[in-house]
Amino acid sequence: MPITANDSNRKSWLNIANDSDFPIQNIPFGVFLTKENIVTVGTRIGDYAIDLGALQQLNYFNGIELTDDVFMQDTLNDFISDGKKTWRLVRNRIADIFDINNSKLKDNKKHLDIVIFNIADVEMQLPVFIGDYTDFFSSREHATNTGTMFRDPENALLPNWLHIPVGYHGRSSTIVRSGIPVHRPNGQTLPNGETQPVFGPSKLVDFELETAFITTDANIMGENIPVNEAEDHIFGMVLLNDWSARDIQKWEYVPLGPFLAKNFASSISPWIVTMDALEPFRCESPKQEPTPLPYLQQKGNHAFDINLEVAIAPENSEATTISRTNLKYMYWTMSQQLAHHTSNGCRVNSGDMMGSGTISGPTKDSYGSMLELTWGGKNPIKMNDGSERKFINDGDTVIMKGFCKNEHVRIGFGEVSSKLLPANKMKK
Repeated sequence: MPITANDSNRKSWLNIANDSDFPIQNIPFGVFLTKENIVTVGTRIGDYAIDLGALQQLNYFNGIELTDDVFMQDTLNDFISDGKKTWRLVRNRIADIFDINNSKLKDNKKHLDIVIFNIADVEMQLPVFIGDYTDFFSSREHATNTGTMFRDPENALLPNWLHIPVGYHGRSSTIVRSGIPVHRPNGQTLPNGETQPVFGPSKLVDFELETAFITTDANIMGENIPVNEAEDHIFGMVLLNDWSARDIQKWEYVPLGPFLAKNFASSISPWIVTMDALEPFRCESPKQEPTPLPYLQQKGNHAFDINLEVAIAPENSEATTISRTNLKYMYWTMSQQLAHHTSNGCRVNSGDMMGSGTISGPTKDSYGSMLELTWGGKNPIKMNDGSERKFINDGDTVIMKGFCKNEHVRIGFGEVSSKLLPANKMKK
């Protein structure tokens, strides 16, 4: 089935800025709350939020097999469960409805008032109920940087790293949407030169620049997903700030890896950009040596050219962009990650989220964490207001943005923006 929504020549009758992340060729999916306190599944074109539940009730999706209330939910899980064919049919239909040559909705004032909202007048929600969350560790540059800092530089990568997409199971209960502030975590740390740990607020809170993909119901328990079929089970992508407390992590991670230093908060952007929308931005992956085992081998372009950037805005001050990088640098692809994840028969469900792991590029200004950008705090970053940062301060807002762009179209993710608040006092 062709992806007609991707036609780069298509124009909309809605007014869309040239530099918008959300042209008619994007059509992401999300969930929002209207001024009337109605929660609905929707999409976004330009600065307009579009109520898909209302469109369905008005029969604009006639001929597409959808349950009556699929867009009247408070999550996208049911729609995602419908599968790739339905996602594509719906997205193509939305593009047709808002095409400049289609006046059916445009000329119906009564319908317009029900369907279209100014984006400033809606409150975005978490787009899916995330039952399970896995975080990978798939940037060779990031793995090498951290390995160099904490181990012998000659053995920065552990023996398994070039053979498997390393990952760990995270915690879904503290995944929040953009705009929700997070608190500095309390935890155990081991001060330098000491032999006994102390308990208190983390002093080394960090961001991790990541993307994440959202899956559909992909398999049954005991069944694997072949690498060449994996992309059929990926609905789309979001931006992910996977907050990290480096001092807590350093003390706790041996021998079982990330725990409380990672699960206190993870922030995601509210609009899921579909894999169909990202299709024009496929690109080559880094060369993999040694050649992966057969179940991870794939041909063709399975990486995506997505520009990413991070800025820090101190409280009551302007933001400073501190990193620019690209998803295309990732060593392990999303399809390899999903194939490996299910190679043992692990079941994957609709709404599950898989984080890329920190995305770092080859240059010092393209690293995806403060740990790397300041090299463990040794090289502070100067802010536009004259202050310096080794890690994230209370009151700082971390802003991540992402977009793809070619000579025809720009497809963006918007942003994930989160403010760090002081640690909560412990209850006694």
